[in-house]
Amino acid sequence: MRDLKEEVLKAQEKGDIAKLYVLEQRAQDELEEKELMLYYSNILELALERLTDVLEKKIRMDMNEVQDFATLRALYEYAIEHYSAGGLHDASALFEVLSGLSHDKEFSQAMKIHQKAADAKISLDDFINKIADVEATQNAGTFYVSAFTNEAQKLLNDSKIAMEK
Repeated sequence: MRDLKEEVLKAQEKGDIAKLYVLEQRAQDELEEKELMLYYSNILELALERLTDVLEKKIRMDMNEVQDFATLRALYEYAIEHYSAGGLHDASALFEVLSGLSHDKEFSQAMKIHQKAADAKISLDDFINKIADVEATQNAGTFYVSAFTNEAQKLLNDSKIAMEK
């Protein structure tokens, strides 16, 4: 466990979110619950720092760059936490930010669908069961819900109609 803690500390000092994700399974296996919560808090803190840097520089993240990829993953997981806890307004705001953070059009479009679902007050369970295509997402191997049922297009169309009124 000492080796793990040393590796985690080095990754944190370097701001290496990707390395922390590489160590994630070991952390889950070896750390106590309280330490594990701190572990994930550190990932989020580093991701929020990177988010601030990106916004200040007015640049977009590149999914092919490992630190950007890990940052987007951490921020997505944070948004999903809010969504899961019923914080629909906060989740929606986070999804909106995420939709503009990356050059990846598929990711951006998926975040817009997430945002519209949160805005429509659709629970995370209903989002997963009715809007997300879980099997296609798993086959795609993305860290985010990236495939959707026809209900997603209806949701986007409904939100456009509501915006026009």
